Amino acid sequence: MSLDNTKLLDFLGEVDKELERKIVVVAVGGTAMTLLNAKPSTLDVDFTIPAEYYGEFEAAKKIVQPGFRVDLFHDGAVFVTMLPEDYLKRSKTIRTKLKKIDLRALHPVDIVVTKIGRLDGRDMQDIKSCVKKFKIKKDQIKTRAAQLGYAANDKVFQGNLETVVKNFFRTS
Repeated sequence: MSLDNTKLLDFLGEVDKELERKIVVVAVGGTAMTLLNAKPSTLDVDFTIPAEYYGEFEAAKKIVQPGFRVDLFHDGAVFVTMLPEDYLKRSKTIRTKLKKIDLRALHPVDIVVTKIGRLDGRDMQDIKSCVKKFKIKKDQIKTRAAQLGYAANDKVFQGNLETVVKNFFRTS
């Protein structure tokens, strides 16, 4: 199932109704790109949520039962990548009519560096789209990548980083 902005916001609107208080939710990956209008849709929904709000969002999601995959991560974690503490401050606010969800999207550079770990064909396309749309520079990616925590094989991540730099930036 392909999820565009409308479907994402409809889902979040239903979750919003189930919440008791205001919470912060940060879209990551293709979800963030869709909300930032860098791609038309995403195949699944991914969020990283500050720990203090995680349980509430999880409970509301179970009530809503969206019918598509929703992956939730804690405190700047995105799959096997851990973003620096400033990920939330760097995130972009998404303007919505939601009353209890403060919806944000990862900063485009953070989207790129979190995609480097897996780096499949779809990730390469997403990175290309982010680099082009947001005019991301090689040094921004390298600097941010050096700040990450990575729970998998660091040599694989470094190799993937080199692949991204080689494929999307002219070497000097």
